[in-house]
Amino acid sequence: MNKVKVNSDAELKDRLVAINRVTKVTKGGRTFTFAAIIVVGDGKGVIGYGLGKAGEVTAAIAKGTEAAKKNLVKVPVLKGTIPHEVEVKFGGARVLLKPAAAGTGLKAGGAMRAVLESAGVSDVIAKSKGSSNAHNLVKATIAALSEMRDAYQIAGERGISMDKVFNG
Repeated sequence: MNKVKVNSDAELKDRLVAINRVTKVTKGGRTFTFAAIIVVGDGKGVIGYGLGKAGEVTAAIAKGTEAAKKNLVKVPVLKGTIPHEVEVKFGGARVLLKPAAAGTGLKAGGAMRAVLESAGVSDVIAKSKGSSNAHNLVKATIAALSEMRDAYQIAGERGISMDKVFNG
């Protein structure tokens, strides 16, 4: 993954993906806590996710946001879409992302939509197969986005010009 440092927190927008109420049964009764998954992004290819757990919802969200800001990756976004098709499995969740033409929109559901919108992707076709667990879907989507390589990266890795990347 391409870890990235972001200086200003003002440009990052956070989105709440899911909140789970977790119950621990003890001798004295039930104890309720909350687990929140937060996705942060600047809409220009920098994205991160975090998990916060606390006794109150607001505290869990705040912890998740701080964790997400420490876990940022840079992903290539070209003209509002992704460079190529990719399929990634994380846990029980399997994610398929395909680039789409301009004007198609964001064809994705739930947790995947939050991640893609935060990354600044506006035209993509996404399919989640397997588990619909929000934790694993977020992790699989970010893993898929971080596997993306654009033509500039490939040309740099191979040490060739951009023309040779496309022509052979």
